[in-house]
Amino acid sequence: MTPRALRYYEQQGLVTARRTPSGHRVYDEEDIRRLRAVRELRDAGLTVGDVRAFAHLLGRVPADEVPDLLSQEPRPGRCSAVEAVARRRLADLDARIARLSYLRARLAARLGEPEAGVTEPASPGGTVRAGADSGALFRLADAPAPGTPAVRA
Repeated sequence: MTPRALRYYEQQGLVTARRTPSGHRVYDEEDIRRLRAVRELRDAGLTVGDVRAFAHLLGRVPADEVPDLLSQEPRPGRCSAVEAVARRRLADLDARIARLSYLRARLAARLGEPEAGVTEPASPGGTVRAGADSGALFRLADAPAPGTPAVRA
């Protein structure tokens, strides 16, 4: 983990480093466990804000067991905040995958590589989510090259 990441996580309240008399940060074993857990959660696709919901667990759960917190299998005693964050992140990922799949299919079709079953993805609310304007890419591709007259005679 980089010094910049360590400072950022400290600013976000995910770890608190002690300081030497000369001002250098010192991390003990508990801090290292917390930082490993933060890294595991970030690698699992959670935002720093999501990780804050797990702050009370970070030092108590071994880093290699952190991904198990996100499992969908019901387990006695599992924290409801953990499950809520995991479900929200899963829904966000599904929406992003659907949007990217749609954009990819449109681009492939534009390049003459049509794919079957291209449908506009919907947001969790049931309407098309505003995001990257795939039409802008196609309009740009259709635009005349710089220095080319807009109207050809």
